[in-house]
Amino acid sequence: MSHKYKLVALDVDGTLLNDDHEITEKTKNTVMEAAKQGVEIVLCTGRGPLNSIPFMKSMGLGGYVISHNGAATVEVETHNIVHQFGMDPLELEPFMAYCREQGVHFDVNTAFEMYVDQVEELAGPVRSMYENYLMLPSNLPAWEELSDPLVKFTVFGESADIDRVFADWSNWTLPFNMLRSGEFFIDLMHNEASKGNALKQLAAKRGYQADEVLAIGNYFNDITMLTYAGMGIAMDNSPVEVKAAADVVTASNNEDGVHEALVKYCLS
Repeated sequence: MSHKYKLVALDVDGTLLNDDHEITEKTKNTVMEAAKQGVEIVLCTGRGPLNSIPFMKSMGLGGYVISHNGAATVEVETHNIVHQFGMDPLELEPFMAYCREQGVHFDVNTAFEMYVDQVEELAGPVRSMYENYLMLPSNLPAWEELSDPLVKFTVFGESADIDRVFADWSNWTLPFNMLRSGEFFIDLMHNEASKGNALKQLAAKRGYQADEVLAIGNYFNDITMLTYAGMGIAMDNSPVEVKAAADVVTASNNEDGVHEALVKYCLS
């Protein structure tokens, strides 16, 4: 029988990966089986392409990754940028000034590069966060020295600190899409950049209807893609609002929830 779902969008952290930042053999084999049966797999993540493409390669998959929460869609084989939403760096300056005053760590991203204020001063939890995400940033140059558009501004810190930043910035007139992309992260992006928007564009490019798209995620930054997709699946480790936005809930990321969902909706 031909499968109803032709494009499957998978979030990475908290979804495809367990809490040890790994894909289990079971989940990996099931994703590869779906691909073998003709389902197109796309990773849809807050990570940049350089620390999400390796997961595709490890599964022998080509195609695309939607990275930076939808701000940059990149071809796996060529690293060609299919689409990106650029931000105005000058509009970021008040946010950078706030972070420097409050001692909040931030990074600035183009599609392939990540910059921080002083890379040699990265220590403790901040440094290990970058190591977990397979990415060591460079020092931030002057705006005019950047050859590529900025696609994402991220702040990182303790949950309570990030709650406070989120509350403060919620009172500002925001020129950006502000997203809580994890307990310890806030992302600012172009107003139109979202996983849902990027997935919609990719589906159109590939000739798929929304009802042929299945998406699996676990956090607030996944809601737009779960609601766009014909079938939106939340992991059991998702906050209640994310489960509410989904059509169904699968097992947690530590219990092979992606495997369970693909077996049920794509392989049966």
